[in-house]
Amino acid sequence: MDLLQTHNLDCPYCGESIQLIIDCSISDQEYIEDCQVCCRPINIFVSIEDGAAQIHVAHENE
Repeated sequence: MDLLQTHNLDCPYCGESIQLIIDCSISDQEYIEDCQVCCRPINIFVSIEDGAAQIHVAHENE
């Protein structure tokens, strides 16, 4: 299993594809990262199950 995984997701604001690098050594994560296109803050929720990252992104106010 790679401890760092790259994932492409759509920004919940502008809809553009963004790339996230997920650290799979941490089982549950919640953090904020700015969109690489529109610069708005995205809430990122990650859980690692069987070595695979399950990712959910949400608006700042969700």
